Amino acid sequence: MHQQFLQQAIELACQNVVANSGGPYGAVIVHDGRVIASSGNRVTHDLDPTAHAEIMTIRAACQFLQDFQLTDCILYASCEPCPMCLGAIYWARLKEVYYASNRLDAAAAGFDDCFIYDELEKHPEQRKIAMRQLTIGNARRPFELWRAQQDKLPY
Repeated sequence: MHQQFLQQAIELACQNVVANSGGPYGAVIVHDGRVIASSGNRVTHDLDPTAHAEIMTIRAACQFLQDFQLTDCILYASCEPCPMCLGAIYWARLKEVYYASNRLDAAAAGFDDCFIYDELEKHPEQRKIAMRQLTIGNARRPFELWRAQQDKLPY
């Protein structure tokens, strides 16, 4: 069954290339044995660098289930998720992820995200894109309000 769903993700990726819709990636999310969301990469089509197939599929699955957690869901991706998508997968709390190609296959096609993995290991001030923390007196105020809020929905 896993291979069938993974094949659907690969077919989405191929369709995306043929339609010139955003890149050679596809993803499918399955809940209780049925596909509830799927998407190809939409980066260039939507002019959105976060519109990776996995992200788009997570968004659609959350809307379908009316929940921001996908704990009983499985993601099938045509390629190993990039660092951004990996973060989204953990935030969505997916149960499992299956993928076909790996990051080396993606790099060979011109989609090399090794530099991001390298950047994650550096201290923020040593990254290629300057990241500097500024001291602001009330910087922690949003977190204080959050901790004090009685009717919050934790995530």
